[in-house]
Amino acid sequence: MHINPDTPIQFPCGLTMKNRFMLAPLTNRQSHENGQLSNDELKWLTMRAEGQFALVMTCASHVQEIGKGFPGQLGIFSDDLIEGHIKLTSNIKEQGSLAVIQLHHAGMRTPEKLINERPVCPSNNEKTNARALTLNEVKQLRDDFISAAIRAKKCGYDGVEVHGAHGYILTQFLSSEINKRTDDYGGSLENRSRLLFEIVAKIRAECGEDFLLGVRLSPEKFGMDIQEIKSVSQQLIDDNLIDFLDISLWDCFKEPEDNNYQDLSLLEHFTSLNFKNVLLTVAGKIRSGKDVSKILNSGVDFVTIGRSGILHHDFPIKVIENPNFEPVETPVSEQYLSNEGLSKKFIEYMHRWPDFVVKES
Repeated sequence: MHINPDTPIQFPCGLTMKNRFMLAPLTNRQSHENGQLSNDELKWLTMRAEGQFALVMTCASHVQEIGKGFPGQLGIFSDDLIEGHIKLTSNIKEQGSLAVIQLHHAGMRTPEKLINERPVCPSNNEKTNARALTLNEVKQLRDDFISAAIRAKKCGYDGVEVHGAHGYILTQFLSSEINKRTDDYGGSLENRSRLLFEIVAKIRAECGEDFLLGVRLSPEKFGMDIQEIKSVSQQLIDDNLIDFLDISLWDCFKEPEDNNYQDLSLLEHFTSLNFKNVLLTVAGKIRSGKDVSKILNSGVDFVTIGRSGILHHDFPIKVIENPNFEPVETPVSEQYLSNEGLSKKFIEYMHRWPDFVVKES
């Protein structure tokens, strides 16, 4: 079956994506240190909506001040931040795109010097000097994720994605390697996933049936076990509370790293779940028109684009017009990225990616 990337798709909550392209939640370090939206971030995300990404997702936005994961991070932890978000959502929606914010807390991945105190984690973590959350703090964390979703709805967002991937705090709870708690939030998979399920259920209850709700998970690294993440995914689907599952694979075309799971490709492990009416998106090295086609025809509902969305603000238009579209070759110049809507700070950050930006002499 050939899926045309230009065809719309409807979520269980009733909202429609006008095509099959979502902008990945990309760390860019270009907002203000107090969590306020900057004009740079506004411009970068608005350009992606203009470039016809049907769902424009913000960078990871922290739900508690101490959950800040990187400098210049956009926050959603306080009503003081609402004004910037209202500007952003209205700009994105003016282009006919869905505006979605990713709710995030870095946990032990918060650099200590960024928050001037020890970062937090499900359990004490020597390597990162993170301290264990008390039971009351776990409940506060849950409530702050929920408050952030309610705040996002007030700001005009069509929905939220709960960030349970990439070793951040909800991954830390899911990980049997990191989570050594002995209360209701540690031990069995049921306990380790409890916080995630409580957050999802309460966001749905508070924000209503017509609010778009997604969850991002990653099946590898940080002590993740593919079978456990598949079980959590299937339960999220079966509970009928989410609209989409966003599985970050790092590379959609690779085999699992764990020898026990090499009977299927990493992608097939997830396309083989029974999705019912929940939609699936995946991220990881979907770079060209042919990649988009391959992923959409493998049982994925819409693609999540990172790198090619940085290189081409209008990547969806380019692929819809030319199914064989290839992104510009890297490294690219700083001027090229500036023309694509990246600020100086974002370009500086992109220098960390090997061979992405030309080293200016």
